Amino acid sequence: MKILLVEDDDQIVTSLVEALTDHQYAVDRAVDGAEGWDFITAFPYDLVILDVMLPKLDGITLCQKLRQANYAMPVLLLTAKDTSLDKVQGLDAGADDYVVKPFDLKEFLARVRALLRRGSVSLPPILEGASLRLDPAKCQVTYCDRMLMLTPKEYSLLELFLRNPGRVLSASDILHHVWSSEDPPGKETIKVHIRALRQKLKAVGASDDLIETVYGLGYQFNALQQ
Repeated sequence: MKILLVEDDDQIVTSLVEALTDHQYAVDRAVDGAEGWDFITAFPYDLVILDVMLPKLDGITLCQKLRQANYAMPVLLLTAKDTSLDKVQGLDAGADDYVVKPFDLKEFLARVRALLRRGSVSLPPILEGASLRLDPAKCQVTYCDRMLMLTPKEYSLLELFLRNPGRVLSASDILHHVWSSEDPPGKETIKVHIRALRQKLKAVGASDDLIETVYGLGYQFNALQQ
């Protein structure tokens, strides 16, 4: 899943990006509110994390702006102000949750997972299909109770397929959801990662056509396969 982090403090950014990427999220970073708006209008995101005190365009105003433009993705505010008035202003602006600096990373990640579940009514905490079981909280995948050892990109690809069973995903769909905008690969790189994922699935007994190539269109996850 893809997250936009709008934060101007490099130390906080380093910590949060490391924590989020360790949990297999693709992360884009903007350094001010104006750049954050440019990212929001250019790329699809599953979650936006906004610092309240941002240069050029503050987090509250940016949150109001994206809601007025009918962007519905969850918004998590980061604030150094722990007062009821500040929290009310953030929530009234359209934010879904907030954390007060300094914060515990485990709590932060739990709030991220909760907001991502809230972002889609059909988003279950555990993803299952075709004898596969993916646990986003633990970043673990099993097939018929056998553990799969996946690279971060393989994990993100499989998560995307499990969230979209039966849907044909184009290379563009995969690119926008699995890779950050700073490191977009070519189509051949996507093919290499999907081929590696297929090989690991086959090694634990999954069907050859669990992830099917739909020529000229993209890839489809056949959730009913065993």
